[in-house]
Amino acid sequence: MSMLKAGRPSSEKRAMTMGDISGESKVKRVNFDLPEALHTRLKTYAASQGKSIKEVLTEFVEGLG
Repeated sequence: MSMLKAGRPSSEKRAMTMGDISGESKVKRVNFDLPEALHTRLKTYAASQGKSIKEVLTEFVEGLG
C-alpha cells in the first residue's frame, strides 16, 4: 500500500521551535505590487532618510495605531 496521502500539507501541525517558547514576536512577510514610479519614489525617499524601504514602511505602519 502506498504511503502517499491526499490533503494539504499546511494543515498538519508543525513542531514547536525555540522561537515559539522564547516570547519573541513572530514576523510576517508582506508582499505587494507597486507601480515602478512609486517604487522609485519610495526608494529615493528611504535613501534620503538614510533608511531602507523596510525601515520606512515599518515606521509608517507603527504610526497607524
